[in-house]
Amino acid sequence: MFKKVGPGVLIAAAFIGPGTITASTLAGVEFGYALLWAMVLSIIATIILQEMSARLGIITQKGLAEVIRSQIKSPFLRNLIIGIILMAIVVGNAAYEGGNIGGGALGLEAIFGSKDMEYYPFIVGLFVFLLLYLGNYKALEKVFVSLVLIMSFSFLITTLITKPDFKAILQGIFIPALPQDSILTVVALVGTTVVPYNLFLHASLVGEKWKTKEDLKWARWDTFFSLVLGGLVSMAIIIGAAAIPEKSVSGVLDLAKGLEPLYGNAARYCMGVGLFAAGITSAMTAPLAAAYVADSCFGWKAGMKDYRFRSVWVIILILGVLFMSFGIRPIEIIKFAQIANGILLPFTAVFLLWAVNRSALMGRYRNKTLQNVLGVFIIFLAILLGVKSILKVFDIF
Repeated sequence: MFKKVGPGVLIAAAFIGPGTITASTLAGVEFGYALLWAMVLSIIATIILQEMSARLGIITQKGLAEVIRSQIKSPFLRNLIIGIILMAIVVGNAAYEGGNIGGGALGLEAIFGSKDMEYYPFIVGLFVFLLLYLGNYKALEKVFVSLVLIMSFSFLITTLITKPDFKAILQGIFIPALPQDSILTVVALVGTTVVPYNLFLHASLVGEKWKTKEDLKWARWDTFFSLVLGGLVSMAIIIGAAAIPEKSVSGVLDLAKGLEPLYGNAARYCMGVGLFAAGITSAMTAPLAAAYVADSCFGWKAGMKDYRFRSVWVIILILGVLFMSFGIRPIEIIKFAQIANGILLPFTAVFLLWAVNRSALMGRYRNKTLQNVLGVFIIFLAILLGVKSILKVFDIF
């Protein structure tokens, strides 16, 4: 069964990054169990949308951007939509990359202290550049993913050690509540889980592993299993963070308090290693996803060594480092990245929903009525949250 595990694990690993750790910790510290429902809803939405993306990739053997480009006949409309997709991916991934690099920098700060912290983003950026440029990062990636998994299980164990109030947890899961000033945190939780570029990445990756329609059941199992596991880790972080005594998180040492029940004084180093690993793995994924999207949009059919492919991920990486070089705290960059993703999500979801409803493209594998209803509900919810977050940022709402 586990030989059939595929891109779903990579998608889950992509959203269990510094953004998830930070957003989930902030949610737990500031609002306790009250926003658990938002994480559950985010996981359900992710499973629904990623299943559509995987189904599209297997049936068409094409990426989402390539499908959109081939299905729109009007040159003007096609170029307009492709332009919107490219802009959304560049903006979203650059913000996300800033958060990933910020997460790696937070990890270095926890391990080595804050004396030379202004250089940490450049160190992380250079490390990621070398890994991507050389292309021989598979072995290191396995090591980093293993470290992230260890940290994830650490959060799960910590949650049990803190002896949480299970009645309050169930209430937080099944009774939605919006405490005062929580809307941006809700958007951040959605943005850190339902990542727009993952919809493009998933459709491209499933075509490399599975080639026939009979493989669709394995792709669905892979998606469900991986994302549910990732969701449990995210919820464990929220629950564990709710037990942190100080209700204010301003730095990595405050984040590390979530692991103190398990690791004691060594918690900062465990959090540091985990954040660095999560930052590096996610910082490799975001630029590559942008490069794959650009490849599909322009029809390059380029390999990883192609200068056009490399130029895209280099631009995203540089933008990510620049975001971290404005003197803004890494935690603030990470929060902004999740909010940006939450705002960009509706656009990506609309394109995906349109594609999987094309009879000429999907045949009998197009969306059923229930899938469309759920898809429209997710888009409506994402738009509502995005608008509220914009109004909140400008103090209109």
